[in-house]
Amino acid sequence: MGQGLWRVARNQQLHQDFGDQCYLQQERGGRRVAPTQGEQLAMRRGTPHCQVPGSDISHLLRVRKGKEEQGFIDLEMLPPELSITILSYLNATDLCLASCVWQDLGNDEYLWQGLCKSTWGHCSIYNRRLPPGFSYRKLYMQLDEGSLTFNANPQEGISYFMSKGILVDHPQEIAKFIFYTRTLNWKMLRIYLDERRDVLDDLVTLHNFSNQFLPNALRDFFRHIHAPEERGEYLETLITKFSHRFCACNPTLVQELGLSPDAVYVLCYSLILLSIDLTSPHVKNKMSKREFIRNTRRAAQNISEDFVGHLYDNIYLIGHVAA
Repeated sequence: MGQGLWRVARNQQLHQDFGDQCYLQQERGGRRVAPTQGEQLAMRRGTPHCQVPGSDISHLLRVRKGKEEQGFIDLEMLPPELSITILSYLNATDLCLASCVWQDLGNDEYLWQGLCKSTWGHCSIYNRRLPPGFSYRKLYMQLDEGSLTFNANPQEGISYFMSKGILVDHPQEIAKFIFYTRTLNWKMLRIYLDERRDVLDDLVTLHNFSNQFLPNALRDFFRHIHAPEERGEYLETLITKFSHRFCACNPTLVQELGLSPDAVYVLCYSLILLSIDLTSPHVKNKMSKREFIRNTRRAAQNISEDFVGHLYDNIYLIGHVAA
């Protein structure tokens, strides 16, 4: 619990100097004094123009330190969005323990709803009319249990979600659930998508590569759908689907550069091989930019030399496309 609270405070450290001048202290009679409790409440309600969002938590932490108070801040003193941010760092077990301490927050359905949707961004149950007495706290526990089950056995995990009415047995709904969920193990996810190509098709269509440079789009793609560790049929399927989706999202670029799904497919493989060559410590003689341009244009003759050169620069400066 403490780690979650201090992590939020640390993320706001850059705002403290500005917050000290605009929010935490005021000028009175030529000397600087801290605002009173009533003024702090008024400032929260009024939100002055110079206030840095979230800087009040740093103030609370320093006040407690100055008074040598023990323990951590009562979350009920903080704005709801800060409470959700802090609690989002906890797992289901710690959340249950926290709800025993902060009973009002533990019974706050809006808080549990925020925690559910911040971790599992899409569930079929979100779009239904909820029955009387529905509990988002119970839903959170079920989502956590289902995610743990998925990370052990993907098929059983999806079956669990369906048995609880959380997911509808439809490829598009499953694809959205996977796309907006951040707790699924990527190795288990790769196994599941290799078996469920219909879900993979819908998952690819959820990506929007409009106006993205090709290597950056490929990184974004592999961030959601991890590339296999070895070359094989599954990797070829992923690159093929990516190539078609990239061209569909960038019709103007395709027309200007003369790209096609086949050309993007070749470029993707070239980028992967170049990434391995430049980042692997086992490769002593790194591929030069001239060599990359020459080798790539042999396979994709319609692609301009400048464009291929920019591809090399991107990998050289940013790194592996599938890391």
